[in-house]
Amino acid sequence: MNRYPVWKYAIILVALVVSGLYALPNVFGEAPAVQVSAAKSSVKVDAATLAKVEQSLKTAGLTPDAVSLDGASIKVRFTDTDAQLKAKDAVQKALNPEGSDPAYIVALNLLSRSPVWLTSLRASPMYLGLDLRGGVHFMLQVDMQAALTKRAESLSGDIRTVLREKNVRHSGIARNGQTIEVRFRDAATAASAQRIIQDQFADLDAVTAADGADVKLVATIKPVSGKTIQEQALKQNITTLHNRINELGVAEPVIQQQGLDRIVVQLPGVQDTAKAKDILGRTATLEVRLVDEGTEARSAETGTGPVPFGSERYLDREGNAVIVKKQVILTGENLTDAQPGFDGQTQEPTVNLSLDAKGARIFRDVTRENINKRMAILLFEKGKGEVVTAPVIRSEISGGRVQISGRMTTVEAADTALLLRAGSLAAPMEIIEERTIGPSLGAENIAKGFNSVTWGFLAVAVFMCMYYMLFGVISSVALAFNLLLLVAVLSMLQATLTLPGMAAMALVLGMAIDANVLINERVREELRNGASPQAAIHAGYDRAWATIIDSNVTTLIAGLALLAFGSGPVRGFAVVHCLGILTSMFSGVFFSRGLVNLWYGRQKKLKTVSIGTVWRPDSGNEVTTP
Repeated sequence: MNRYPVWKYAIILVALVVSGLYALPNVFGEAPAVQVSAAKSSVKVDAATLAKVEQSLKTAGLTPDAVSLDGASIKVRFTDTDAQLKAKDAVQKALNPEGSDPAYIVALNLLSRSPVWLTSLRASPMYLGLDLRGGVHFMLQVDMQAALTKRAESLSGDIRTVLREKNVRHSGIARNGQTIEVRFRDAATAASAQRIIQDQFADLDAVTAADGADVKLVATIKPVSGKTIQEQALKQNITTLHNRINELGVAEPVIQQQGLDRIVVQLPGVQDTAKAKDILGRTATLEVRLVDEGTEARSAETGTGPVPFGSERYLDREGNAVIVKKQVILTGENLTDAQPGFDGQTQEPTVNLSLDAKGARIFRDVTRENINKRMAILLFEKGKGEVVTAPVIRSEISGGRVQISGRMTTVEAADTALLLRAGSLAAPMEIIEERTIGPSLGAENIAKGFNSVTWGFLAVAVFMCMYYMLFGVISSVALAFNLLLLVAVLSMLQATLTLPGMAAMALVLGMAIDANVLINERVREELRNGASPQAAIHAGYDRAWATIIDSNVTTLIAGLALLAFGSGPVRGFAVVHCLGILTSMFSGVFFSRGLVNLWYGRQKKLKTVSIGTVWRPDSGNEVTTP
């Protein structure tokens, strides 16, 4: 009656071992570390860089716990924060002797102390939120007016293309702030252009007015369209930040909108504000422009003359000057994908770009009309532009696929593709608030949360043992297993634990014991009604199951509502709350019954059970005692 088959005990044993293994990394804690990564796409972190780091530490008299080259970064672990800070200064001086234009990012970090054998099993500790682990918090203000200006600049280029396709002659197109001005020689041509703009550009309002001998058409962005552009700019900036930070490997960042034009960014574990700022600003944008090949531009390239009006001077990867026109033909907004590859003929590393339909059409037209002229592909990173390549257009390029090559290494090609995939910011942003939460404050919060969970567990366990005797001990063991299982699941899911999450963990302990209380009271009731101990145990578990399901499902619905409609700390609470309910149903019923069956199931002539004193409700006489 009260015996489990072997396969059920096997499930319990496997769950116990797996839970123990995947919860174990949380015991080791984190070690202060220094992380070195490239500040530019053209800089690579390799074995030579590792040797420089090790030599700088040796010169400074510092002995790290471990030094490793992990992908595109070097991680150096230390025992204490004093050595960490000294190491950062030493490595910074060795790798970036010229502080004005650093080639490497040297940042403080926190890394898990888990042993290698655990890491090989992909067992990792839970991510800790900003309030527990420490880190940086930024409030970013998005320049919405710049987003409108950028949109107006894009529309002016589109209007120029459409008017050329429609054979509508004009005297010039200029952008004045967020308005676009087009001049015409006569009113009839201006009216024709106005109709075309109203038909093909739904975002613009166009009006004509006399301007001396000419007619000026002024196009402005509609208020409704302007609001949509601003909302899209904010969403694109959030997406871009997500992509960039995720590809750089920052664990569980929080990036969310606050208000109409602000973005909150939280980076747990990052202790270096400069590092965090670099992550936020390091988004590359791509621009395609034509090279100015006039006489004045040639003089400007050699440094013997000024840069002609309407052009700009940039350097290529070898430091040579290239004069390019200001007019942007294509931007990163027309990019759908960027992947590293190799040239089929020369076998040199390349970046293969895929353009959207609009970009493919523009690129086809530009290459057809500018054969035997040079076209520059510029990469803007951290506000600085660099000419990646400036090839001569030999023929029309159609199909929306473009290949960038220019004496790049394999790593540079991969980094460039990564930056371009991350997208471009739709509008510039400014940091208006920044906070750094140190690891000491996070450690204090962890200690407080750990104490609350520990004392809550002990209080519940003592009460259960005193009131239900051996059944209370079994319930407490099941509760401990529930806590272990919950921590293991959170670790396997790599969920982020915050202070509200620790509060939910403490609450789950109190709620999880409810199932065992219902079971124990049901067993007592069966004993009061005269059932045998074995029959009482069997009926107690079977008949309490429906009530346990009902109570947990209703609580789970409330938790799912918090998860669906909450944000920030509320979601952190809801995740632990929902997972705790699921694990408590397994531990409170399946696991605890396995222990009871293991203890009592093999006793054929069981006369009493240790479940506290059972009283008859009518006479108050004792029926059975432990």
